Amino acid sequence: MAEGERKTALEMVQAAGTDRHCVTFVLHEEDHTLGNSLRYMIMKNPEVEFCGYTTTHPSESKINLRIQTRGTLPAVEPFQRGLNELMNVCQHVLDKFEASIKDYKDQKASRNESTF
Repeated sequence: MAEGERKTALEMVQAAGTDRHCVTFVLHEEDHTLGNSLRYMIMKNPEVEFCGYTTTHPSESKINLRIQTRGTLPAVEPFQRGLNELMNVCQHVLDKFEASIKDYKDQKASRNESTF
């Protein structure tokens, strides 16, 4: 790779003779953490007939995520929707976690003040 050139983080691969309803997305620098959670979010969509992922090799950090829809929408739409829903879930968990830390610190501070 030439200096200053960016590596592609996402590729779309379609087998010859297939339509846009069945696509494999190659996500570079990712592993089971994203693969399994994204697969779960995508499979919640009733228009998705199949979604699965594989890691190519233990020494490579990329996953192949295959999506096949029932034919009413292109595979890229449930992929984008799944990513957005997963980001929303992660943000919700982060917000709850930060609120719990704040509550804990506030309770600890109020207990320390009451002992004086």
